[in-house]
Amino acid sequence: MKMLNLRQLAPEFNSIAAVTGGFRPLTLTEFRGRYVVLLFYPADFSFVCPTELHAFSDRAQEFRNVGCDIIACSTDSHYVHCAWMQQSRKHGGLGEMDIPLLADKSMKISKDYGVLDELTGLAMRGLFIIDREGMVRQITINDVGVGRNVDEALRLVQAFQFSDEFGEVCPVNWRPGSPTMKPNTSGKDEYFKNAQ
Repeated sequence: MKMLNLRQLAPEFNSIAAVTGGFRPLTLTEFRGRYVVLLFYPADFSFVCPTELHAFSDRAQEFRNVGCDIIACSTDSHYVHCAWMQQSRKHGGLGEMDIPLLADKSMKISKDYGVLDELTGLAMRGLFIIDREGMVRQITINDVGVGRNVDEALRLVQAFQFSDEFGEVCPVNWRPGSPTMKPNTSGKDEYFKNAQ
């Protein structure tokens, strides 16, 4: 399986996404200038997947507020995505979504991002943070039985943005407003001198 590397240009995609109210073509290039959280998930009408998609969709505006868009992708077709969105949350469906569900029926996108399980034809739980220039900045791949954390995804986006803008590095558990350090010896010394 081909794996992506950090600070590599994210593979382009061009497919159809299901969005509330219908379908639309979607490319990665159209998001240039903004951060993107690209979520791969195994399958529509499944178990852990709707919990993740609900959580990311419900917080999509928080990501947009910091210049980041969320795109979810599986190897299902856009028609299946649409049918799942028409099923209510109380019955395991998605209901109205605030993020697009990208169709990857050919499995090319999942292959390009190194998350395709070729035995099943399903994507693993990959999460990629792609910066404004289209570079991959973060990669997480979970086995299918465990969902991801929305707070951590948002924290990472904000940390990369801060580091990009100010040239400082963000220590463990950094949140906006927390101390950072200049990436040099004096910056490190200053940080640890003031650390609790």
